[in-house]
Amino acid sequence: MRGLFSFPNPVNETSARLVAGVVAVLAVVAIAFQQGWILPVLAYGFVARALTGPKLSPLAFAATRFVTPRLPVAHRYSPGPAKRFAQTIGAVFTVAASLLWYAAGQHTAALALVGVIALFASLESGFGLCVGCKAFYLGMRLGLVPPSVCEDCAPFLRA
Repeated sequence: MRGLFSFPNPVNETSARLVAGVVAVLAVVAIAFQQGWILPVLAYGFVARALTGPKLSPLAFAATRFVTPRLPVAHRYSPGPAKRFAQTIGAVFTVAASLLWYAAGQHTAALALVGVIALFASLESGFGLCVGCKAFYLGMRLGLVPPSVCEDCAPFLRA
């Protein structure tokens, strides 16, 4: 069970950007066509990735096992704890959006949260800018996250 709930460290940026690209597209489709059924799909993906990395997320599993290994690019890696934090933030936003949509009937508020996800996922996919990771590093700088949580993050704290 312990292995199931582990998270990769380091994380392949190519895989992360591929997943973010699909998330961005799904989020934009949900907003543009007001498709609430996409919100729990996004929420499941974020929760699965936050808890288990790519193991229970079909999207991340396909990206890490099938797509990324076949791409002829130089792969970069980043610390896993920061990426896990980013996935957790995505999980909070998409679970909240799903609850707003289905439990409270607040479609505009739900889509606003998904809009934030679309923006952040687009930045990750297009530019390699992980906003959740930046928030994690800021938390480390401010002393909110102890250094022992991510000893590999030190080089990124200056970025």
